[in-house]
Amino acid sequence: MNNKLAVIFAGLLPLVFLAGCASEPGPYAPLDTTKYTLENTERFVLLDKPAQYSVTCTGLQERPLADGRLEVVANVKNREARRIQVQVNCVFKDEQGFSTGDETPWQTLILSEYATEAVRFTAMNPLGKKYTVRVRQAR
Repeated sequence: MNNKLAVIFAGLLPLVFLAGCASEPGPYAPLDTTKYTLENTERFVLLDKPAQYSVTCTGLQERPLADGRLEVVANVKNREARRIQVQVNCVFKDEQGFSTGDETPWQTLILSEYATEAVRFTAMNPLGKKYTVRVRQAR
């Protein structure tokens, strides 16, 4: 009986080794997802789940000032039937979408039930041509 078991085991052993060696060839191309590129492609970004549930943007306005700096006004709306507190800031970017190093400080915004508030941001220098308004739950 032990001889039969040894023969079966010896026959299956190479299959086990060959099955473990199966692999797909070559390096893989990167997958493009919006998880990490959203902030580079969108003008209004909600950074966490509570903000995604509670806040929306009803409008963005941008205009160049006389000195070449960019001014942005974001209409931030509370979607809930309760008062919420969020933080808002703006990152100004050059024409190619790279940060110019000009990022506004986080502003705390208290929104009453279903209220919409306009938040104004002004670039510190004329390098900013694009922007991203970011919203997160207040900490």
